[in-house]
Amino acid sequence: MPHLDAAYNLARWLSRSPTDADDIVQDAMLRAFRAFDGFRGGDIKAWLLTIVRNCWLSAGAATRRRGHTSLDDHELEAPESDPETVAIQAGAKRRLDAMIAQLPQEFREVLILREMEDMSYREIADITGVPIGTVMSRLARARATLRETARDCV
Repeated sequence: MPHLDAAYNLARWLSRSPTDADDIVQDAMLRAFRAFDGFRGGDIKAWLLTIVRNCWLSAGAATRRRGHTSLDDHELEAPESDPETVAIQAGAKRRLDAMIAQLPQEFREVLILREMEDMSYREIADITGVPIGTVMSRLARARATLRETARDCV
């Protein structure tokens, strides 16, 4: 259960739907529970996120075609923030969410795992089933695409 938030975060970004993310995480947790006896050590978070990713892949292409909505429903407001600051922060977050959502799936997943879940390159490679060099390349391309998109918006 300590990695439930990370599992939901990954499922939410991959599926782009809170409802689908709930279903994916529920399925992943059930699969993890059934397979736990076969777990032979290592990083449990990477193991669980691999299951989440596999559940998302098996969920079908129809759910991946849906539009993106913001990840956080709660306010970004700090205790002493004025309304103008809150509006600027909320707008910046929406723009970032939209830019991340526009990334190709293979770039988006490595970016989420690295930047939001703080996974190592090795863990991301294990989760996605690609070599570390590919993870590094996808991450660099995702960051470059975000920089380019941000520059175009200014």
